[in-house]
Amino acid sequence: MVQAGIRPVIAVEFDPTKPDLSRAIAKTHHRNFSEYGCRIIQLTVQEIARLGFLGFPRYPDYLHASPVCANFSQAHTAKAGKGIETADDLSAAIAVAEAIRQLQPRVFTLENVPRYQNSQSFSIILDALEQEGYSVTYSVVNMDKFGLPQARRRVVLIASRGFRVALPSGATPCGWYEAIAHLIPTMSDSHLLSKQQQALEKFLAWNAPTPLLIERVGGRKLPKYKAGSHPANTILRSHFTDHKGFNRSKFADIWLPDGTVKSLSIEGAAILQGFPSWYEFPPETATAGSIIGYSVPPSFATQLFISAQSKLFGVSV
Repeated sequence: MVQAGIRPVIAVEFDPTKPDLSRAIAKTHHRNFSEYGCRIIQLTVQEIARLGFLGFPRYPDYLHASPVCANFSQAHTAKAGKGIETADDLSAAIAVAEAIRQLQPRVFTLENVPRYQNSQSFSIILDALEQEGYSVTYSVVNMDKFGLPQARRRVVLIASRGFRVALPSGATPCGWYEAIAHLIPTMSDSHLLSKQQQALEKFLAWNAPTPLLIERVGGRKLPKYKAGSHPANTILRSHFTDHKGFNRSKFADIWLPDGTVKSLSIEGAAILQGFPSWYEFPPETATAGSIIGYSVPPSFATQLFISAQSKLFGVSV
């Protein structure tokens, strides 16, 4: 939003299931956006709705929502007993719908995993937008079609009243190697795990040597690899933390044709997620990785909000 010329006023960040992580994310947000006067509220959106959105400006230019997506993700729905829409999911959607009704933003945007569009939660938010007279457009977006050097699919919704805002038209595709090649010499040396080595040998059996990005995590399956000319695989929070939520010292490796192996850095992962160079991450891998894995890719969001700004004010940003 900042890169599209929008000043953030209020941000909401609290997850009662991960309070320490949530506080760390809020602290990082404050460090990056306090200079714009952005206030961080560490309450759930349900709690804020019960308080009547006290202190929130009415008729803001923009309101964005990214409801918690864990129960709608591919990873959760693949597990027995997981992936079921919960009362918390529904109450969060009801709170977002109430925010739309009470705050009356000129533009409302939402981002989530693709399965969210099939949920009752999504229907609650759509109904509120329809009742309030918004024009709504939403679609599952392949972020790599918008210049992101990462294959990431998300449902993106944009709604406005009195005028129509379309999703941006896209940008030139970019491979992961082109995006972070300048950083690779500064990354820490590493070595491939046995399953990574197997994946490498499998690739080289059928292909000419080329830079490869090879995941270190992935359960019992062979780690996925991506050639340098292709976008990276979807970056997930789970890549950066173990099952107890602790830091992973390494989460992916880069293999070069001369045999060099480098450990992908947080800085490199941030670029693959579309973060600008000025964004400051905390030193803890688990926290920084969570911010990266949870985020709407900033490079895509910039395009989305520039498109909205041009309609809102009738000028190009």
